[in-house]
Amino acid sequence: MAANPRIVSEQQTIRFKLDGREADALPGETILQAAMRLGTEIPYLCYKEGYRPDGNCRACVVEIKGERALAPSCCRRPTDGMEVSSTSERALHSQKLVLELLLSDMPSQGRSPYTPRSELDHWAEKLAIDRPRFPGRQQPRADLTHAAIAVNLDACIQCNRCVRACREEQVNDVIGYAFRGPHSQIVFDLDDPMGVSTCVACGECVQACPTGALMPAENA
Repeated sequence: MAANPRIVSEQQTIRFKLDGREADALPGETILQAAMRLGTEIPYLCYKEGYRPDGNCRACVVEIKGERALAPSCCRRPTDGMEVSSTSERALHSQKLVLELLLSDMPSQGRSPYTPRSELDHWAEKLAIDRPRFPGRQQPRADLTHAAIAVNLDACIQCNRCVRACREEQVNDVIGYAFRGPHSQIVFDLDDPMGVSTCVACGECVQACPTGALMPAENA
């Protein structure tokens, strides 16, 4: 006799608390995915549905009861009885600080000039962040050598979405990551200009980019 699908489904869900409310997570869901499905907004930038979660932007950190360190909700899966807060003082302070630091690196220390209402702008507005307090970085030059795609590195937040898009989704393996510390950046092949790289202009990286650091070229 076949098992009742409803009973099986109920047995498989993970019961946990999210911001003080009882919540159910489906098998394999991360805290962020469960929160999105349940209508709870947690900021995120390096996460993109369908891509492997990377957890490097730290905009989506949450506080888990009994744990010392904040956890990236895009990578962490809930367990039965876990108590998660995305709006605690610690979690909100960290989320806002990450977004403020990323905003400070934008051109003119503000919104991305390349993508109106970018994802970074969206979350900065949601968390009521205006002008960042921190000094900006020395802005890298744009790479406009490709006929189809403009590379505006001054808007890059190093979320790594484009690397995963190129390497794991399209399996072209053109975009990589190079250098260290404040000099780290995305590169094409062996740090070649994009126009002479092996890029096939599939556009997956443009669709993945949350700030307009990669976007269609002006005359494309």
